[in-house]
Amino acid sequence: MRRSLQSYRQVSVDSEIAVASPHRIIQMMFEGALQRIAQSRYAIEHTDPATKGINIGKAIGIINGLNNSLNMDAGGEIAANVSALYDFMLRRLSEANINNDVQALVDVSDMLKTIKEGWDAIPEAQHHIVSHTEAV
Repeated sequence: MRRSLQSYRQVSVDSEIAVASPHRIIQMMFEGALQRIAQSRYAIEHTDPATKGINIGKAIGIINGLNNSLNMDAGGEIAANVSALYDFMLRRLSEANINNDVQALVDVSDMLKTIKEGWDAIPEAQHHIVSHTEAV
């Protein structure tokens, strides 16, 4: 049953990505990272190191994807600052994984939520003209 539900969710996500705007894809990446961090925290609190490691690894992958999607040429100093923030988040996630550090997960989650709120606040009419770094 669990595997069927996971397969359904994956098909649903794949379908949404296929028709999503670049703006929506970035939103989905933020949502995915926040979900994986929450799952990692739950795993730490319930002494499940395998699930913790898997979900922290997925969150790291998503944040790397966000970092790689930055338009460094168009974004200038803002892009550089956001990239440095993503690098900091990646270090904190590694610390959380090594040390079972829930506070590190909370720190990263709080930072991601702040960036996501800014991203979500972009008016829909501007979604097609704003790149990842130009909006942050």
